[in-house]
Amino acid sequence: MKKKKKKIFWFSTIITTIASVLTTIFGFALTNRLMYIQKKDDAFILDRELKANRFDEKWFNSIKKDEFTIDSPNGYPIKGIFLQPCPTKNTVIICHGVTENKINSIKYARMFERLGFNSFVYDHRRHGESGGKTTSYGYYEKFDLAAVVKTVRSVIGEEAILGIHGESMGAATMLLYAGSIGNHVDFYISDCAFSDFEELLRHIVKNSTRISPNIPIHLADLFLRFRDGYRFKNVAPKDVVPNIKKPVLFIHSIPDSFIPCQMTEEMYELKKGPKRLKLFERGLHAQSFNENPVEYEETVRNFLQEYVMNERENG
Repeated sequence: MKKKKKKIFWFSTIITTIASVLTTIFGFALTNRLMYIQKKDDAFILDRELKANRFDEKWFNSIKKDEFTIDSPNGYPIKGIFLQPCPTKNTVIICHGVTENKINSIKYARMFERLGFNSFVYDHRRHGESGGKTTSYGYYEKFDLAAVVKTVRSVIGEEAILGIHGESMGAATMLLYAGSIGNHVDFYISDCAFSDFEELLRHIVKNSTRISPNIPIHLADLFLRFRDGYRFKNVAPKDVVPNIKKPVLFIHSIPDSFIPCQMTEEMYELKKGPKRLKLFERGLHAQSFNENPVEYEETVRNFLQEYVMNERENG
C-alpha cells in the first residue's frame, strides 16, 4: 500500500512538473510574440511608400528639416525629424503604428503641410532608429511621447498650436498620453486606435484560431507583468479617454477587421467635451487615408477649423 501511494505521489509530481514546464514555455512563447513582434524591414517600408507615391524623395530632400535625438525617460534614444516646409511654428507630432517607422508618417506630414502645419515624425521604441528592447503597445511609448511633446514645445514655443496625430498603436499611445499625462497640446487625431489591448487580443485570437482566448490571454498577462513590468489593464485607452479635455477627432474605417471600428465608437462616446467622429466606408486597417485621401483631408481641415483655429481667433 505504501509503495502504491509512493508511486502515485511521484507520478503526480512528475505530471505537475511537466505541466509547469509546459505552462512556462507557453507563457514565454506568447509574451515573446508580443514583446518582440516582427517589424517590417525599414527598406521595405521605404520602397512601399515610394511605389505608392506617398513618399516624395525630392520634396523630402528639399525642405528645411532638423534631426533630433531625444532621451527617453525609459533610458534609450528616440530618433525624430522636425519637418518644416511651412513658415509657421504650428506643428503636428505624428505617431506611427506597430511594425512601421517614421517614413510611414510622411504621407500625413504632406497633408498637414497643405493645412498649414509643420510636422515632427519619430520612431517608437524598438522601431526604426530608436532604441528600446520591447514593444509595449502604448504603455512605455506614452512616456516617450511625453518627452517628444516637451522637446517640440520647447522648440516652437508656448504660443504655437501643437497637435498629435496617431495611427493604430500610435493612436492608442497618443490617447494614453492625453488621458494620463497630456499637457501643452491643443488637439488630437486618433486614427483606428484600439480601446482596450486585452479585448483586442481576445478578438484576434477568436478570429485567427479555434481555441478559447481565456488561457493564453491570462498567461500572457501574467508573464508580461514579470517580464516587461505592465499588465493588459494598463493599456486600455478607453479608461483614460474621459480625462481628455482638448478636442479629439476619432477616425476609423468600417471594414477594419483587425481593430474593429466599434472600439473607436466606444471611445467617442466616452470622450467628454469637443469631439468629432468620422467612419469611412472604404479601407482596411490603417488604410482610411490611403483609400479616402481627399475626404480624409477635408475631415481634418473641418475639425481643425471648428475646434482649433476658431478657438484661437475667438480668444
